[in-house]
Amino acid sequence: MNNNKEMLGQAPVGRLLFKLALPTVIAQLINMLYNIVDRIFIGHIPEIGDLALTGVGVCMPLIMIVSAFAALVSSGGAPRASIFMGQREQEKAEKTLGGCFGLQIVISMILTAVLLIWNRPLLLAFGASENTIEYASDYMNIYALGTIFVQLTLGMNAFVTAQGFTKISMFSVVIGAAANIALDPLFIYGFGMGVKGAALATIISQALSAVWVVSFLLGKKTMLRIKRENLVVSPRIILPCLALGLATFMMQASESVISVCFNSSLLEYGGDIAVGAMTILTSVMQFAMLPLQGIAQGSQPILSYNYGAKNADRVKKTFRLLLVSCLIYSVSLWSVIMLFPRLFPSIFTPDADLIAYTADVIRIYFGGLIIFGAQIACQMTFVSLGEAACSVTVAVVRKFVLLLPLIYIVPHFMANKTLGVYTAEPIADIIAVTFTIILFAFHFKRAIRKIEK
Repeated sequence: MNNNKEMLGQAPVGRLLFKLALPTVIAQLINMLYNIVDRIFIGHIPEIGDLALTGVGVCMPLIMIVSAFAALVSSGGAPRASIFMGQREQEKAEKTLGGCFGLQIVISMILTAVLLIWNRPLLLAFGASENTIEYASDYMNIYALGTIFVQLTLGMNAFVTAQGFTKISMFSVVIGAAANIALDPLFIYGFGMGVKGAALATIISQALSAVWVVSFLLGKKTMLRIKRENLVVSPRIILPCLALGLATFMMQASESVISVCFNSSLLEYGGDIAVGAMTILTSVMQFAMLPLQGIAQGSQPILSYNYGAKNADRVKKTFRLLLVSCLIYSVSLWSVIMLFPRLFPSIFTPDADLIAYTADVIRIYFGGLIIFGAQIACQMTFVSLGEAACSVTVAVVRKFVLLLPLIYIVPHFMANKTLGVYTAEPIADIIAVTFTIILFAFHFKRAIRKIEK
């Protein structure tokens, strides 16, 4: 256990970031396969693939909300646990883990009830049409039953990563993804279950991952252990975690709100094919964001631990490496999308019309991706240093102040209104990144002066 603490505080930063980020990036890429593989198999169901794909795409806002609640607890709790470890406050770190675990159980029960009772009205409000509602409802009714597994896998895995056990957290994702890839074709085609089979494969896979993560945190190898006496949901412990996790929650939950706004606007201006294209673009956005988040999460234990230990030089060096790594990735993926716009749509559907339609708009939608690495690097650093107010501010500005209004404003200034909806994304991204960099430059210097004193 002490070896990991010495590693976080003393190992060369470049080598350490690579060691922690690589398994996390792999885990994020594999985690993406849960939804991506579902959509690929669903999109290739004979005769109904395009409508079934659109229906499952409409489920994404609800799925994002489930993930967002896991992030609300874990993305604040895990950095605080790391900071306590850096301060040699082991008991506080374990109380944080236990309180977050207990809270996620409670949240899971509430979400499951809501999704089972109101999923059909929510799906219709989120952009499902008469043609797609049955597919969406079939998928969501089964997915809702696995909410607790999603919560525990995503939420508790963050505490594994926060201790520097990134290989363990990677394997938790690998187990689930491998099971999902194997079960999808069996349930969808072999048993003829269609979208219901895709949902069932997903929750079984998440259950396997949840068992792996929780077993590790109950075992002997972990530095922070789940203990019965720490499972009390104490406001004194939980509220600071929720305050810090609010930014990540808002980013993910707002993706749900934004997805609803995109779907409803696109359904009005472009019909089911426009919503189907958005389903593919959302999948590609996951491909863009998850590796970035993986790199950032790999840096979090180093940033939080050394900030708690008041080691300013290691904090600054880690951020510089994080920023460069994120920008290299975002520029590289942006280049691939610009050069090969038909590549990603072809993965998800054999429908020639949908491929052509998506290829026409994908360059516009991802126009701001080239600089988005800076946004992720700055936002994760805010969270890692415990700067809750700043992380919430940048999340609110990008989604609610910029993107949400632009979805409805931009179409009125363009002849092709459907194209105007897609154009809102890059405009919001470019303005948001600029704002985040300015805010970060001020607050990061202040945080470093604080620990140097």
